Amino acid sequence: MNAVTAVPAGETTKHAMVRTLTELDVEYAFTLPGLGVTWMLDEFYAKRKDLRVVLTRGEQVASIMAQVVGRLTGKPGVYMGQGPFASTTGAFGILEAYFSGSPMLVLTDTSCYDGFGMYGVYQTMTGDYGAADVRNVMKTMTKATYYATEPHEAVYAIQQAYKQANLPRQGPTAVVLKSPIIRREMPQQERVQLYPAQGYQEVVMPKPDGKGLAALAEMVRGAKRPVLVVGNGMQNARGRKAVAALAERFGLAVATSYNGKGIVDETSAVSVGMLGTWGMKSANAAVTSADVLVVVGASLGADYIKFRSADFIKPGVQRIAQIDVDPRNAGWVYPVELALCADGSDALEALLEHDLGAAQRDARLAWISDVNASHPVSLDVPAAAPGMLNNADIIKTLDTFLTPDDLLTLDAGTNRIWATTTLKIRTPGQLIVPGGIGGMGWGAPAAAATKLVHPEKNVVCLTGDGGFAMTMNVMATCVQENLPITVVVANNSGLGMVRDNLKERRIAVDFSTTDFAQIARGMGCRGVNVTTREQLAAALAEARASGVPTVIDVTVDPASSHVDVSDY
Repeated sequence: MNAVTAVPAGETTKHAMVRTLTELDVEYAFTLPGLGVTWMLDEFYAKRKDLRVVLTRGEQVASIMAQVVGRLTGKPGVYMGQGPFASTTGAFGILEAYFSGSPMLVLTDTSCYDGFGMYGVYQTMTGDYGAADVRNVMKTMTKATYYATEPHEAVYAIQQAYKQANLPRQGPTAVVLKSPIIRREMPQQERVQLYPAQGYQEVVMPKPDGKGLAALAEMVRGAKRPVLVVGNGMQNARGRKAVAALAERFGLAVATSYNGKGIVDETSAVSVGMLGTWGMKSANAAVTSADVLVVVGASLGADYIKFRSADFIKPGVQRIAQIDVDPRNAGWVYPVELALCADGSDALEALLEHDLGAAQRDARLAWISDVNASHPVSLDVPAAAPGMLNNADIIKTLDTFLTPDDLLTLDAGTNRIWATTTLKIRTPGQLIVPGGIGGMGWGAPAAAATKLVHPEKNVVCLTGDGGFAMTMNVMATCVQENLPITVVVANNSGLGMVRDNLKERRIAVDFSTTDFAQIARGMGCRGVNVTTREQLAAALAEARASGVPTVIDVTVDPASSHVDVSDY
């Protein structure tokens, strides 16, 4: 039973809000504080042993770190900021969470300075005279936005927003506070009663339909070339285990989306790698020649179905089934023969009780082996110019360096394409990628948040000079919060992906030379410049052992193009 929560005499809204967050077992809140958040800091300080406020140097970094905490833990990461900035410079992480289905809770305010919202006060976000409307902005990029104008509404809104962020399909929610209520005392309510937060959170999901499972098993049982197309919905410990168990028992090929890359060991007998325009040729070949496709927890986004190339996925020719926790998504992009609404892990674990063609396992594994042998990953590319590396050198070095004790975050750009097309992930769950809006600047803040969640792991970020320049202030946060990450900057002095696509037309793609190692040293980090593979390997090993945030600036040949390895 959930008893009514008594409101202590004199309790303020901000105290009740922080108490609610601790009831929900929130461990971190990321912020660059302003106005309403500033007013709450004393209450967070009182609870600092239970809830750690991480101060960042910008809203973009704070929102990315909150999104990544949500992605890794499966519980909403909390991002706090003042209305005009939380909804603009902080929109990056919110949009990433929205597009990629990461649970996240945004706490912001109308920034209206004690009720002056209607009088054109600067920074106001109430939608009145001279003001923008933070509620409408937040509604465009969240699952739900709650607006609290009374103290009790602030508590209830947090309880409900936290729940909504966690429900399928996961994503960001926002609580917008009318600024003056934050410091107001909580009134005693006779009719509007508050209850403990946990009573709103427990939701038991329905189990997969038995008839649907039997029909799916029958569809796969007779297939000679079945492929599991697996996405972000299975990128968790339970999902990865279920995918590997089903694939290995019945000889099912596993092709992953970009967000799903590394769900299974990509060197295993069942893996064909990541599919799509910037994926592996082996995965694309397997999907093209499959007779049955089972899509699990994957949105079938255009970039990883080769932008709907007519000869790639072929409804009516191939038999297609789709398992998704949200019934709207199954059969959205392509018509399917069978749509099963279920949690992906529940469905695959239940399918282990059926025969999906065990007698054909060996023949299927032989087909997978032939596909991989016919479409090998190649890093045989032109040598870099003297005094420089090419991107292939970085991938080869990382491939040798990474162990099960390492986690790798990526950023946007050509460096990411080299990693997705040529780096085979051996440790399931090792790779953490920006797969929502996929914007530049995500990788380093993501690495910092990853280190918070997994302090026992060595965390490496691969980024480009363009992306790192956008959020490199996170290295100061790493020093402040004792987060010894390693950032490898593939420094080709430009926007590599755009430059590759433009070919000979060098329009707005070249940057002036920047020494990121020197900048890192100025922020209290280790900074290392490398120009050879041997130096890079040594720098990675030294960074792992140092216990200090490290930036490795790798001089990369601008001529090293992702076109050499992409499956266009």
